[in-house]
Amino acid sequence: MWRMIRVQSVTKRYGDFVAVDDVSFVCRPGRVTGFLGPNGAGKTTTMRVMTGLTPATSGRITIGGHSYRDLPNPGRHVGVLLDASAQHGGRTGREVLALGAHLMGLPTSRVDEMLDLVSLSETESRRRVRHYSLGMRQRLGIAHALLGDPAVLILDEPANGLDPAGIRWMRDLLTSYADRGGTVLLSSHLLNEVELIADEMVLIGRGRIVAQGDKRALLQGRGTGTFVTAVDPSAMAAALERTGYVTVPAGDGFRVEAAPVDIGRVAAEHGLVLSDLRPADGGLESLFLELTAEEQRESFGNAEVAA
Repeated sequence: MWRMIRVQSVTKRYGDFVAVDDVSFVCRPGRVTGFLGPNGAGKTTTMRVMTGLTPATSGRITIGGHSYRDLPNPGRHVGVLLDASAQHGGRTGREVLALGAHLMGLPTSRVDEMLDLVSLSETESRRRVRHYSLGMRQRLGIAHALLGDPAVLILDEPANGLDPAGIRWMRDLLTSYADRGGTVLLSSHLLNEVELIADEMVLIGRGRIVAQGDKRALLQGRGTGTFVTAVDPSAMAAALERTGYVTVPAGDGFRVEAAPVDIGRVAAEHGLVLSDLRPADGGLESLFLELTAEEQRESFGNAEVAA
């Protein structure tokens, strides 16, 4: 299938250091695949191999059955944004897109279409890229990735530098792109955003895949017990504890190792009003931290704090 990305047993070594270790996964059309891992886990290296910038030591990555370097006019098939700051600082945003359009054999009208799509004004488009904020560079990079109307998008941290409105815009853009049958591979540290937008997830740690699959299947059962908030939380907690349940503070409520129906029964017996009652869900953040615990730099539990 032309729009499918297939990563097959890819390994990348730098001397004795293994940056990517026997990685395999698939990105399908009509789906957004979130590619997640701590800093240095191998995400960017994998994406560089994918786009022909770094040769693999072993294994193969294909897009529609072809290596990226073998694609005719690759920008017409695959849109890539790996580093928004890599754009030539001496060119204007319009010049960056115009050059890309020329190389891809596209009409100049496509430049204006993309500038409008990413909300870069005429004045901003004629400003040199060195004077762009990171958010503006991200918008320009996304415009360039979409310039050739590709079937596949490969994006590394595209939301860096975007304000909340820009992040919402990015989410809507990628969702609609996938809804039209496009394939999206998205690397990001914004776990909440990935949880909102991704259909599939691939988690990597120390160069190896630690989990992958459908988002719902991966997150199912992450939480245990029930999350509870009440109009009178102290009275609710006391009633639960008298019944034999242990409450653990969580957000503006608490978590209880019991089924929601049991919690509701205790509240009814004591005439207490609940404002929230639902199965607890650890979510993507919980899954991510659990599966990549050994790779996290912030391990406060064993750290000594210097005076």
